[in-house]
Amino acid sequence: MDTMITLFTDPAAWLALITLTTMEVVLGIDNLLFISVVSNKLPEESRSSARRIGIAGALILRLIFLAAIVWIVKLTTPIFEVFGQGFSWRDLILIAGGLFLVWKATSEIHHAVDPDPGPDRLNPKLASMSVAAVIMQILVLDLVFSIDSIITAVGMTPHVPIMVIAILITVTVMLIAADPLANFIHTNPTIVMLALAFLLLIGTVLIADGFGLHIPRGYIYAAMAFSALVEGLNMAARRARQRKNA
Repeated sequence: MDTMITLFTDPAAWLALITLTTMEVVLGIDNLLFISVVSNKLPEESRSSARRIGIAGALILRLIFLAAIVWIVKLTTPIFEVFGQGFSWRDLILIAGGLFLVWKATSEIHHAVDPDPGPDRLNPKLASMSVAAVIMQILVLDLVFSIDSIITAVGMTPHVPIMVIAILITVTVMLIAADPLANFIHTNPTIVMLALAFLLLIGTVLIADGFGLHIPRGYIYAAMAFSALVEGLNMAARRARQRKNA
């Protein structure tokens, strides 16, 4: 108890909490984008519950990994080498998660642009199977993002209570933002394509990170923000033309 009081009366601890929370919220955007895009494939009455289950899964996985933090840190230890490049369990998980994201985004883009794409893998007529498939996909990506999130947190602060608080704040923000973001994506078809492009970019970055080519996330999020700004201007221009025509 005294240790907790000492920790939270330390200005450095508060700075670490603010910095880590900001970083976790930013990293959570990737997870939230995927949850929004995939859950929108479900019938409308099932979407919100699928998002809540997916975000709850992210929270549970992060807390489990925090409890096993010593094991998580060991995931960065190389287990084999290929042409002089060492690969750890974390690298393999990032590569697998990145490939899954690239496959998912590519298949969804193909389904959107192909005039005859065939039956949807998540056919709303198969509601029960669709919900299970969506939740399973969300949990798979939760696993990848949770490991990346915890390893990032360990690199920023040694204090587990600060990590727990940062994770709880991040998941709360995700819960609040999930439905508005998903509804916005659903009601704006061009935003759907932009979100899929973002997921394709994020998947590529995860693969590159797994192969030891670290791309600063600041560049990625700056590009995403710029693309979103341009699309926002396009949406404003379309609305202006529609008002003029009306």
